Amino acid sequence: MIGKAIHNLAKKLWPINRSITGSGIRDSLSIINNMLPDLKIIDVPSGTKVLDWIVPDEWNITSAWIETPNGSKICNFEDNNLHVLGYSCPVEKYLDLDELNEHLFSLPDQPNAIPYVTSYYKKRWGFSISDYERKKLKKGQYKVTIKSNLFKGVLNYGELIIPGETKKEVFLSTYLCHPSMANNELSGPTVTTYLAKWIQEKKRRYTYRIIFIPETIGSIAYLSKNIKSLKKNVIAGFNITCVGDNRNYSYLPSRNGETLSDNVAKHILKHIDKNFICYTWRDRGSDERQYCAPNVDLPIASIMRTKYGAYNEYHTSLDNLTEVVTPKGLQGGYEALKLSIEAIENNYFPLTKITGEPQMGRRGLYPTLSTKEVNNEVRLMADFITFSDGKTSLIEIAEKCQVPVWSLYELMYKLKEKKIIELL
Repeated sequence: MIGKAIHNLAKKLWPINRSITGSGIRDSLSIINNMLPDLKIIDVPSGTKVLDWIVPDEWNITSAWIETPNGSKICNFEDNNLHVLGYSCPVEKYLDLDELNEHLFSLPDQPNAIPYVTSYYKKRWGFSISDYERKKLKKGQYKVTIKSNLFKGVLNYGELIIPGETKKEVFLSTYLCHPSMANNELSGPTVTTYLAKWIQEKKRRYTYRIIFIPETIGSIAYLSKNIKSLKKNVIAGFNITCVGDNRNYSYLPSRNGETLSDNVAKHILKHIDKNFICYTWRDRGSDERQYCAPNVDLPIASIMRTKYGAYNEYHTSLDNLTEVVTPKGLQGGYEALKLSIEAIENNYFPLTKITGEPQMGRRGLYPTLSTKEVNNEVRLMADFITFSDGKTSLIEIAEKCQVPVWSLYELMYKLKEKKIIELL
C-alpha cells in the first residue's frame, strides 16, 4: 500500500528539527533528493530582497534546556524539538520563575500539548511547555541554555522539473519548514515525493514543476525568481498540505475560484467524498496566499484532508504519526491528488467529426444485447457525443453527464480510435 510507504518516509523525516532556514531543511531535502535524484537544491542568500520581503538570517540550533532549582532538566530540545521557540537567540542565564514565565508558552485549553511557537523576524528566545508541566514549576532560580546561532547564511528550497510533451505546466508546491509535526508538516512533502515518483513514470502531456519550500518566505522567494515563467506557463496546480489524517476531505479555492484547478478539485472530491468540506478564499492561510495574490494570480487551489487550523492537534506536539496521520489517511490524500492530476492530463475538448448522429452499429459500438446496464452505457456514449462540440472540456462533460471524469477516459479514447471524435 502506497500509504504505508509514505508513512515510512514521514517517520524517517520526523526527528529532524526544521525551520525556514538551516541544516534541518537541508537534511530533509537531502533525504527527499535520494528518492528524487533530479531534485535541485537552491540557495537564496540571507539579506536577498524577494518581492516585498527580505530573506532572514539563517538559524541553527544544537541543544537547549531549562535547569530547575533542584537540578533536573526540563524543556529539553533533545526530548522534543517543539520545546524551543523557533529562531530563538542563544542564551545562557539564571533567572527566577517570574522572569522565566515571560519566556514560556503553553496552552491551558490543551494541558498535555507542547505548542509550536516561532519568532522569525524579531529577536527573542523562549521555550514551549505543556501547561500541566508548567503548573508544577516551583519558585526559585532557573538556568536557561539555548545553544543556537543566527548568521548570514542561506534559505534553501528544492525544485524538480519533469518535462512533458508541452511547455505548459502543472505546478505542485509543498512546504518543509516545521519541526516534528505530522499533518501540518510531513504529510505534504511525503505525499508530494511519491506523487513526483508516479509522475516521472507516466506519459505526460504537461510539464510538472514541483517545489519543496519553507512556507511563506519560500513561496515569496520562488515567485521573486520565477514569476514571469509561472504566469506564462502554469495552467493548473495545487498547494499540498495537510493531506495525512483520515477524518475529512477539504477544498480551498484559488482567489479566482473558477480555474481548472478549482473545477478539477471540486469534481474529484465530490465523487470520492460527497461530504467534503468546501472552504472559501477568506479561509486561506498557507502558500496559496502568495500564489493567488493580486498581480500574481496563479491557478492554484488546495486539496486537503483536514485543513490546517481545523483540527485540535494543529501546531502542537499532538499532531503526530500515530493518532493523527496514518497510512490510510496519507493514501487518501495521495489518491485524491493523483486523480486530480489524471483529470488535468485528460482534460481535452472532444469534437465530434461526424455530421448528425453517428451510426454506432457498423463501428462495433452498439451492443447486440439489451440490458439495463448496457442501455446505461449506450446512453452515456450518446450523451458524451452530443456534448463533444470542441468547446466543452472533459471535466465539463463529466459534470453534465453526472459521472466521475475517470469513468469517461476509456470511452473518450475508444471514440477517438473509431474516428468519431478528435481531441482538441
